Amino acid sequence: MTASSHPPLFDLTGKAALVTGGSRGLGLQIARALGEAGATVMLSARKADELANAVSELRKAGIDARWIAADCARESDTRRLADETLSQLGRIDVLVNNAGASWAAPAEEHPLEAWDKVMNLNVRGYFVLAQQVARHWMIPRKSG
Repeated sequence: MTASSHPPLFDLTGKAALVTGGSRGLGLQIARALGEAGATVMLSARKADELANAVSELRKAGIDARWIAADCARESDTRRLADETLSQLGRIDVLVNNAGASWAAPAEEHPLEAWDKVMNLNVRGYFVLAQQVARHWMIPRKSG
């Protein structure tokens, strides 16, 4: 049997995935893997130019990819991201909360503003996005 005759480990044809922090690094790699498995992929990050480049790269590989610029540390951006993704794709079957921030400082010198930035993105933003996607798509459909 050749490698191409093996069935895929999972098939996401007809599914939609939202990947935050998807413009580069691990997020872009995850988006590529989801797209190669058949999912339509919505990428999100703060920088529109990086998102446009990432989507272009994915489309060249035959992946149906789109993007929405959003800062998931801001609740209004996070809620807009979920609403616009559902509006454009009609569904969100896979949510990958990959965006993240860190601050390199010893705890005793760590600025409170930096702590708030890290927590707003890495904890609060993920909660808000997951809650909204679950409430408006995954729970009512018992899928995702």
